[in-house]
Amino acid sequence: MSLRNYLDKIRPNFDEGGKLHAFKSVFDGFDSFLYVSSETSRSGVSIHDAIDSKRIMSLVVLALVPAMLFGMYNIGYQNAAAAGRLAEASCWGMFLYGLLALLPNILVSYIVGLGIEFAWAQWKGEEIQEGYLVSGILIPLIIPVTTPLWTLVLAVAFAVIFTKEIFGGTGMNIFNVALAARAFLFFSYPSRMTGDSIWVARESIFGLGYTLPDGFTMATPLGQIGQGVTVNASLQDMITGLIPGSVGETSVIAIAIGAVILLWTDIASWKTMLSVFLGGTVMGLIFQSSGATPIPWYEHLVLGGFCFGAVFMATDPVTSARTETGKWFYGFFVGAMAIIIRVLNPGYPEGMMLAILFGNMFAPLIDYCVVQSNISKRAKRAK
Repeated sequence: MSLRNYLDKIRPNFDEGGKLHAFKSVFDGFDSFLYVSSETSRSGVSIHDAIDSKRIMSLVVLALVPAMLFGMYNIGYQNAAAAGRLAEASCWGMFLYGLLALLPNILVSYIVGLGIEFAWAQWKGEEIQEGYLVSGILIPLIIPVTTPLWTLVLAVAFAVIFTKEIFGGTGMNIFNVALAARAFLFFSYPSRMTGDSIWVARESIFGLGYTLPDGFTMATPLGQIGQGVTVNASLQDMITGLIPGSVGETSVIAIAIGAVILLWTDIASWKTMLSVFLGGTVMGLIFQSSGATPIPWYEHLVLGGFCFGAVFMATDPVTSARTETGKWFYGFFVGAMAIIIRVLNPGYPEGMMLAILFGNMFAPLIDYCVVQSNISKRAKRAK
């Protein structure tokens, strides 16, 4: 018997009147995740697009795969480089080490996040949604690989409950869920999210990798800039991503592959994405001309989480501006604000996280102003 036939056979137990009706939300969640819904519209409305939230989330996860795979390799690469054993380390060995180091973070993120979503849907008697499929992989990619699992549990629980579920679930949240988890970690446990000792995995895993000495430190390029130290990474290293940093944010090439997938499938808005880079470029040029930043404007665009945020975070269709004109203003605001925070506040050398959260907060206002402007223009034409 096929899995589809088996699920159809046991479905009456979960329907109204069935002995397992209390668990209908859980059953529907698994069924929806595995198969296309068999429900169709009965209102006479014709739907011409086969895309749904599950497929959108799946495509975003697919776009994140290149950054995730490179991040795994870079974890092993940075560990070998820190141990001074890069010459003898193999590519596959470094990748496997990174996989083993990152896997617990991914598992904890999904187990805690999906567990809360399943429990919440069961409690409310609602359908389980697929929104956390993306957030679950984003969170491990935007934090240091050395983040303790217990703090990750708290961050995921906080983000899912207070950023998403209390607002109504997927599609109703005001702030990006993954960034809310990162912000929780950043402000609640700053020593786990900032400094020079958190960016490189330090322990050997099942005989792979190298155990680093106590007290070992390695700063990110943005951390070096904040400390007034000369950056020791080349532009090539910044683009390829062979530098310390959050797992998925270092490789511009891997992020660019993800951007192509999102744009080709029309999942992300090219207007938002492009305007983020325009805002960062303009503000970077202003600070460079005034001598306020020690690096060229274009290095700001390839360092830290700028590219990752522009491609995967700022383009979130739920928390970003939705009007076509508003997307230009929203993206420009995010890009410019990220550089402003980096340059003017050394305590926040990254900047992109706060910039996008500020953008999320102002996105409804931007859309409101755009809509009111259009209404005023049409009213004048009518007169």
